[in-house]
Amino acid sequence: MENGVGTALVLEGGGFRGMFTSGVLDVLMEHGVDDFSSIWGVSAGAINAAGFRSHQIGRTMRIMLAFRDDRRFMSLWSFARTGDLAGGEFLYEDIQNGLDPCDIETFNKSRVPFFAVASDIVFGTAAYLPTRCFPDDVANVRASASMPAVSRIVEIDGHRYLDGGTTDSIPFGVALGLEGERRVEGHVPAARAVVVLTQDRSYVKSENSEAISLRSHRYDGYPFYLTALETRGARYNEQRERLWEREAVGDCLVIAPEKPVEVKVNEHDGAPLLDLYLQGRRQAEERLEEIRAFVAGE
Repeated sequence: MENGVGTALVLEGGGFRGMFTSGVLDVLMEHGVDDFSSIWGVSAGAINAAGFRSHQIGRTMRIMLAFRDDRRFMSLWSFARTGDLAGGEFLYEDIQNGLDPCDIETFNKSRVPFFAVASDIVFGTAAYLPTRCFPDDVANVRASASMPAVSRIVEIDGHRYLDGGTTDSIPFGVALGLEGERRVEGHVPAARAVVVLTQDRSYVKSENSEAISLRSHRYDGYPFYLTALETRGARYNEQRERLWEREAVGDCLVIAPEKPVEVKVNEHDGAPLLDLYLQGRRQAEERLEEIRAFVAGE
């Protein structure tokens, strides 16, 4: 690894499991632990990252709880009507601009680089989309969080994107500039990374985790993306093993749920969602000084 600078913040996705991440980030914001050199968000992690960059404590949690039962937010009705299980226009326009608006002024003033991680379905590779300005770059977050099989493809500057979890679920390697990882234009590798996961440490992803997407035959015209879908489970498990190795070395601080997460990607019951949010808060509060010292490089 190159001699890195600063501390990256890396946020895994997972739909409503992102409530855990919301709890962690709210505590960090409340205590001023926000001196990160870069932010990397995947899928729901990108949504959480946007809320962190705009410094809106509680906003992501509020949105998930307030709209969990709204069929425009995430439902088969939305999928049948719009082609997106998670209603894109409702989330990225109605909520973003009116119902619970993003603080665009604060977001755009931030100088912390934010990369929304998506999957380029033509090449079957991860894309790290610089997300600097809202509303211009809202499509980057939407691309990162567009789940395969139940979302429309998002086109940006001639590229076709879907959920970043398929190609790089936990992008700590890119953030740290580890050997063998891609170099992202304009990014100076970090010395350390705080990594927030949405599955507990014992979790192992099934080898056929993307079976529904593969059986849909929606991507038969994208052979490289099909390979990424077919190999996602094995690559995800290998990536977590590398993460534990980096944690042992000392350049990654990992925050993960303490027990298996039973919240579904499209959970509609408010009680487990709130419980998961509180779990994230408790972890961050209990480890606050450890996190603060790690971010400062002490």
